[in-house]
Amino acid sequence: MRSFLLGMTIILAAASGAQAEMHEVRMLNRGASGPMVYEPDFLQIAPGDTVKFLATASGHNAATIEGMVPAGHSGFKGGINEEIEVTLDREGFYGIKCSPHIGMGMVMVVRVGDAPLPEEFPVADVPARAGKRFGEILSRNGFAR
Repeated sequence: MRSFLLGMTIILAAASGAQAEMHEVRMLNRGASGPMVYEPDFLQIAPGDTVKFLATASGHNAATIEGMVPAGHSGFKGGINEEIEVTLDREGFYGIKCSPHIGMGMVMVVRVGDAPLPEEFPVADVPARAGKRFGEILSRNGFAR
Protein backbone atom coordinates (compact mmCIF):
# COMPACT_ATOMS: atom_id res chain seq x y z
CA MET A 1 0.00 0.00 0.00
CA ARG A 2 2.84 2.36 0.86
CA SER A 3 4.46 1.93 -2.58
CA PHE A 4 1.06 2.54 -4.22
CA LEU A 5 0.66 5.83 -2.32
CA LEU A 6 4.19 6.87 -3.18
CA GLY A 7 3.57 6.10 -6.85
CA MET A 8 0.32 8.11 -6.86
CA THR A 9 2.08 11.05 -5.20
CA ILE A 10 4.77 11.05 -7.89
CA ILE A 11 2.18 10.83 -10.67
CA LEU A 12 0.12 13.70 -9.20
CA ALA A 13 3.21 15.86 -8.74
CA ALA A 14 4.27 15.26 -12.34
CA ALA A 15 0.76 15.96 -13.63
CA SER A 16 0.48 19.25 -11.75
CA GLY A 17 3.83 20.44 -13.13
CA ALA A 18 2.81 19.45 -16.65
CA GLN A 19 -0.10 21.92 -16.55
CA ALA A 20 2.15 24.98 -16.46
CA GLU A 21 2.52 26.60 -19.88
CA MET A 22 5.40 28.26 -21.70
CA HIS A 23 4.58 31.56 -23.44
CA GLU A 24 6.98 33.08 -25.95
CA VAL A 25 7.45 36.81 -26.48
CA ARG A 26 9.55 38.15 -29.34
CA MET A 27 11.65 41.30 -28.85
CA LEU A 28 11.53 43.18 -32.17
CA ASN A 29 12.86 46.31 -33.84
CA ARG A 30 9.60 46.51 -35.78
CA GLY A 31 6.39 44.57 -35.45
CA ALA A 32 2.74 44.76 -36.46
CA SER A 33 2.10 47.61 -34.00
CA GLY A 34 5.15 49.68 -34.93
CA PRO A 35 8.80 50.09 -33.98
CA MET A 36 10.45 48.72 -30.83
CA VAL A 37 7.85 46.24 -29.63
CA TYR A 38 7.28 43.01 -27.82
CA GLU A 39 5.00 40.58 -29.64
CA PRO A 40 2.66 39.89 -28.05
CA ASP A 41 2.61 43.02 -25.88
CA PHE A 42 -0.01 41.58 -23.49
CA LEU A 43 -0.16 38.14 -21.91
CA GLN A 44 -2.82 36.67 -19.64
CA ILE A 45 -1.25 33.67 -17.93
CA ALA A 46 -1.88 31.34 -15.01
CA PRO A 47 0.24 31.39 -11.86
CA GLY A 48 3.23 29.11 -12.39
CA ASP A 49 3.40 29.67 -16.16
CA THR A 50 6.72 30.63 -17.74
CA VAL A 51 7.38 33.49 -20.14
CA LYS A 52 10.33 33.13 -22.50
CA PHE A 53 11.62 36.36 -24.02
CA LEU A 54 13.20 35.58 -27.39
CA ALA A 55 16.13 37.68 -28.63
CA THR A 56 14.64 37.93 -32.13
CA ALA A 57 16.44 41.20 -32.90
CA SER A 58 19.64 42.46 -31.33
CA GLY A 59 19.89 45.27 -28.80
CA HIS A 60 16.93 44.34 -26.58
CA ASN A 61 16.28 42.88 -23.16
CA ALA A 62 13.34 42.21 -20.86
CA ALA A 63 13.17 43.64 -17.35
CA THR A 64 10.46 44.45 -14.84
CA ILE A 65 9.75 48.09 -14.05
CA GLU A 66 10.20 49.16 -10.44
CA GLY A 67 6.78 49.72 -8.87
CA MET A 68 5.02 47.67 -11.55
CA VAL A 69 5.19 44.18 -10.07
CA PRO A 70 2.97 42.50 -7.48
CA ALA A 71 3.92 43.14 -3.85
CA GLY A 72 6.66 40.82 -2.74
CA HIS A 73 7.99 40.04 -6.23
CA SER A 74 11.66 40.93 -6.61
CA GLY A 75 11.47 41.51 -10.36
CA PHE A 76 13.91 40.33 -13.04
CA LYS A 77 16.33 41.79 -15.56
CA GLY A 78 17.69 39.99 -18.58
CA GLY A 79 20.89 41.05 -20.32
CA ILE A 80 21.00 42.74 -23.70
CA ASN A 81 20.61 40.17 -26.53
CA GLU A 82 19.79 37.51 -23.91
CA GLU A 83 16.90 35.10 -24.04
CA ILE A 84 15.43 34.84 -20.58
CA GLU A 85 12.79 32.56 -19.07
CA VAL A 86 10.84 33.68 -16.02
CA THR A 87 8.25 31.70 -14.11
CA LEU A 88 5.62 33.99 -12.63
CA ASP A 89 3.73 32.48 -9.71
CA ARG A 90 2.56 35.63 -7.90
CA GLU A 91 -0.82 36.91 -9.14
CA GLY A 92 -0.98 40.46 -10.41
CA PHE A 93 0.19 42.77 -13.18
CA TYR A 94 3.80 43.01 -14.34
CA GLY A 95 5.12 45.96 -16.32
CA ILE A 96 7.97 44.87 -18.59
CA LYS A 97 10.44 47.14 -20.41
CA CYS A 98 13.33 46.96 -22.79
CA SER A 99 15.91 48.93 -20.80
CA PRO A 100 17.52 50.69 -23.81
CA HIS A 101 14.20 51.39 -25.56
CA ILE A 102 11.65 52.25 -22.84
CA GLY A 103 11.86 55.88 -23.99
CA MET A 104 10.65 54.70 -27.40
CA GLY A 105 7.72 52.90 -25.78
CA MET A 106 9.05 49.34 -25.81
CA VAL A 107 6.92 47.94 -22.98
CA MET A 108 4.46 45.15 -22.36
CA VAL A 109 2.06 43.87 -19.69
CA VAL A 110 1.74 40.41 -18.18
CA ARG A 111 -1.33 39.66 -16.08
CA VAL A 112 -0.97 36.61 -13.89
CA GLY A 113 -4.24 35.12 -12.66
CA ASP A 114 -7.39 37.19 -12.24
CA ALA A 115 -5.99 40.02 -10.13
CA PRO A 116 -7.61 43.43 -10.65
CA LEU A 117 -5.57 46.22 -12.24
CA PRO A 118 -3.82 48.14 -9.44
CA GLU A 119 -4.74 51.81 -9.15
CA GLU A 120 -1.08 52.83 -9.51
CA PHE A 121 -0.48 50.80 -12.70
CA PRO A 122 1.28 52.02 -14.76
CA VAL A 123 3.54 54.12 -12.57
CA ALA A 124 3.56 57.82 -13.34
CA ASP A 125 7.30 58.20 -13.85
CA VAL A 126 7.70 56.11 -17.00
CA PRO A 127 8.66 58.03 -20.16
CA ALA A 128 5.74 59.57 -22.09
CA ARG A 129 5.84 57.08 -24.99
CA ALA A 130 5.94 54.16 -22.56
CA GLY A 131 2.97 55.58 -20.65
CA LYS A 132 1.05 56.03 -23.89
CA ARG A 133 1.78 52.49 -25.01
CA PHE A 134 0.79 51.09 -21.61
CA GLY A 135 -2.53 52.95 -21.97
CA GLU A 136 -3.07 51.46 -25.44
CA ILE A 137 -2.22 47.94 -24.28
CA LEU A 138 -4.49 48.12 -21.23
CA SER A 139 -7.38 49.70 -23.17
CA ARG A 140 -7.17 47.11 -25.97
CA ASN A 141 -7.37 44.36 -23.36
CA GLY A 142 -10.37 45.71 -21.44
CA PHE A 143 -8.61 47.69 -18.70
CA ALA A 144 -9.53 51.24 -19.73
CA ARG A 145 -9.32 53.85 -16.97
